[in-house]
Amino acid sequence: MNILVLGGGGREHAIAWSLAKSPRTDKLYVAPGNGGTADIARNVPDLAVEDGRAVLAFVEEHDVQLVVIGPEAPLVAGVADELREAGIAVFGPDAQGAQLEGSKTFSKRFMDAHGIPTARYGSFDDLEAALGYLSALEAPVVVKADGLAAGKGVIVAEDKETAEEAVRSCFDGAFGQAGSTVVIEECLTGPECSLLAFVSGGKAHCMATAQDHKRAFDGDRGPNTGGMGVYSPVPIVTADELAAMHEIMEQSAAATATDFANDYRGVLYGGFMLTPEGPKVLEFNARFGDPETQVVLPRLEADLVDIVLAVAEGRPDDIELRWSEQWAVCVVLASEGYPGAYEKGKVILGIEEAEELEGVTVFHAGTARNADGELVTAGGRVLNVVALGDSFDDAREKAYEACNLINFEGKQYRTDIGKKAAAGREAWN
Repeated sequence: MNILVLGGGGREHAIAWSLAKSPRTDKLYVAPGNGGTADIARNVPDLAVEDGRAVLAFVEEHDVQLVVIGPEAPLVAGVADELREAGIAVFGPDAQGAQLEGSKTFSKRFMDAHGIPTARYGSFDDLEAALGYLSALEAPVVVKADGLAAGKGVIVAEDKETAEEAVRSCFDGAFGQAGSTVVIEECLTGPECSLLAFVSGGKAHCMATAQDHKRAFDGDRGPNTGGMGVYSPVPIVTADELAAMHEIMEQSAAATATDFANDYRGVLYGGFMLTPEGPKVLEFNARFGDPETQVVLPRLEADLVDIVLAVAEGRPDDIELRWSEQWAVCVVLASEGYPGAYEKGKVILGIEEAEELEGVTVFHAGTARNADGELVTAGGRVLNVVALGDSFDDAREKAYEACNLINFEGKQYRTDIGKKAAAGREAWN
């Protein structure tokens, strides 16, 4: 079949790479795509991926039978609604389901209504009311822009002054319309863990666990980013915690079938905190995680086309997941200055040499070709260097060996991805 993937980051490169391995895939399109997807699919750089009518027109013109939506913005914009109404199989929830990510207030109310364990919170569209609520709390607290902010709208404030500054910055437009409503939460403690699930027909088929590194710099210092590295599985998760997370994801999937007008068909991403009281949900996302996808899909031993088509067509009982016993570690190579201002157009060298290492795959996140055909940087997060290994340490060592073979001006990356987990659960005490 002909398949269209919407998105242009490392997640979409990993999705396209996995779909391309299926014998069921004929023509594969990625819109807009990047320098890496161009090697395995036809990029469609000019398609407006948040415009449902434009996407539908492309689908009809190119006889596309399946659309896989990578990022959250097209989901919130209702692209899946437009495609489904036209009878196209689409992997991704409709606009209502996507509000689990599109609005943190919507998501928290959903959790409250269904008894899903999460942090205590308040939601405000008025500055003075938000500051009044904040004054009654003890630090640390978490301040979140309600809407989509590309993974950067969450501020963990260690003191009241920082929290007040974060609230004011939201209302002053630091995150645009996304910050017009602000959610203030108690700060949960413990390690974080992501558990994604394929959801269809109110049923959840959970994937392998993964643990992202959000902070920009070593030692979990610096501002939050879209993710600087990740690994799978997560060795510090106990059997009881894993069972509890599975139960929460199944409970949440069942709730989508009762709360939402249409069947939720796509990925439900559970971001968890492993608190002393048990796992609690920090957030839900309505799509594959980035960069979690880059370590989860390389460990998937089932045919991704079979899976996403079963989800898209509402056949949850036909989903079968099998996972490799190998470990996967991903290190993100970023542009100098990220997540702040950065320059583009830096020539990238060494990817072919890195991929000659056994078990190493490089997924492109922010790359493009310049007028001379050279691969250059085109974003903040540039490359996702992924290594599979027979042990956690083996995968980590391979990933960093590969990172050292890749070069571009201003290359920055964390040198401690997975180091804390390798030291054991006590590293969080």
